[in-house]
Amino acid sequence: MQVAQSIVAITGAGQGLGRAMAEYLAARGARLALIDVNEPGLAESVAACEKLGAEARSYRIDVSSEEEVDSGLAQIAADFGGFDVLVNNAGIMRDGLLIKVKDGKLADRMSLAQWQSVIDVNLTGVFLCGRAAAGIMAESGRGGVIVNISSLSRAGNMGQTNYSASKAGVAAMTVTWARELARYGVRVAAIAPGFINTDMVAQMRPEILKSLVKQVPLRRLGEQEEIASTVAFILENDFVSGRVLDIDGGARI
Repeated sequence: MQVAQSIVAITGAGQGLGRAMAEYLAARGARLALIDVNEPGLAESVAACEKLGAEARSYRIDVSSEEEVDSGLAQIAADFGGFDVLVNNAGIMRDGLLIKVKDGKLADRMSLAQWQSVIDVNLTGVFLCGRAAAGIMAESGRGGVIVNISSLSRAGNMGQTNYSASKAGVAAMTVTWARELARYGVRVAAIAPGFINTDMVAQMRPEILKSLVKQVPLRRLGEQEEIASTVAFILENDFVSGRVLDIDGGARI
């Protein structure tokens, strides 16, 4: 698939990696449907893409809502006259230890709300968007590509029971969908970023940032463009499917 003139929907496009992916693909001629609940951020992302000469439209969709996802993605297909690519990028973090014990007594534990909020967006949201996109792609007869965003943390990470579980689930769904959807001409792959130089990471205390970098054999953070370029690679290489690409500077053993 050529990036130029491809119709690409990106969830979580109002900031961070989502915006970086949108700008990278916009510069290469993609037509963009940008999805988020952050409307001011969406407006900024659309403006950035238009500045690069691309067609871009914003859609306020809560990815954890079945009704909003189904109607929103159908609207995108109607507005653009088709639907080629979904990048399932939307995600949240609500970190915390499973339990905390002080003086031999249970002092705290991860709340059900912490668990459920992350699962709703990171896992159920990916399922809902992927299901809706796959249906549109299969019915169109022209196939398509779904790119899911997993994480280095899918292997498990202290303080991230909810996040790690969601990203492991995303990786498993990627392989499952690749096998199920190939018959319809739909490829599915995932990217598992490591420690990436985002605004959130940049605001960390210097000592914490230093400890993160020490975990990376290449001794630096990844750049957002390096994740965005991996999306383009997946789109352009028609033999990539059913794989999770670790883009982490060697951090995952």
